[in-house]
Amino acid sequence: MTAFAPLPQPFNATGDPRLVGVEIELGGLPESRVADLCASKLGGTAQQVDSHIWRVENSQIGQIDIYLDIFLRNAEHSKLRDLALDLGREVVPVEIVTKPLDMDGLARLDDLRMTLRDAGALGSGAGWFFGFGLHLNIEMASDADADTVRPLLAYALIEDWLRAANPIDEARRLLPFTDPYPIDFTRALIEMGPEAARERVIGSYLELTPSRNRGLDMLPLFAHFDADRIKAAISDKTSARPTFHFRLPDCRIDEAAWSIADEWQRWLTVERVAADIALLKRLSQAWQDDHGLLTLSRQSWANRAGRILQSAGLDRV
Repeated sequence: MTAFAPLPQPFNATGDPRLVGVEIELGGLPESRVADLCASKLGGTAQQVDSHIWRVENSQIGQIDIYLDIFLRNAEHSKLRDLALDLGREVVPVEIVTKPLDMDGLARLDDLRMTLRDAGALGSGAGWFFGFGLHLNIEMASDADADTVRPLLAYALIEDWLRAANPIDEARRLLPFTDPYPIDFTRALIEMGPEAARERVIGSYLELTPSRNRGLDMLPLFAHFDADRIKAAISDKTSARPTFHFRLPDCRIDEAAWSIADEWQRWLTVERVAADIALLKRLSQAWQDDHGLLTLSRQSWANRAGRILQSAGLDRV
């Protein structure tokens, strides 16, 4: 198994390992086949719980849910619903959803990708409309303001570099959740700084980027702290949970060189930047210098951020 490097803060406030829930989107295989492959590789029993929903119980990584990733699956069961799901199969991904995993669980899940690829699973590069992604739900280190604010600031500062270092598949560029944070929001985060109060940051987020469609969707974590405030501000359904919802833009499960472990490295870089206050401040000052009063191009900052990260030994993604 491929080892997953630990987080800079590997334990939560109670001293337990921080866990990571994973969502994998793919095409090319029906839900039933994916469920059988999961059970074959990871053990457990695959069973159908609805027309388009399967579940693997008692696997090596616990319960695994497999379903078509579409809002209709939650609609009342009917022939019309099932027909709509069948018609959407060509462009709607099958999603594999795990319970929160430790690093060993992540490694076992990463081994599953090879089994799926060999069986014919398709990734985001296999079709123009295959907008498949990989989502990581990383448990927060604690409920301290800094453990929310600093990872968010770190991500906002290096997001352009992350996107440039791993160019997004062309099909995903057409979809709304590929949009980066607005410049005004990053500027506001920098002005508030790494010691900012979480309540103030939530207010800025809701004012300047009130959307689920971001690479780092903070709304589930914010809802964990203040569900009523988020519900009042956002029409999209937001399930409160104490995790960073990190939405990686591609799932290239059919490519031999792709792995979940490599994608994990991106979040590790975010948290390593967040853990280094001097680096956060250096990046913040350089961002302000690069952007000035008007931002003409994000590429200039992506290049400059890359050089700063390289000097800190954090440019591997």
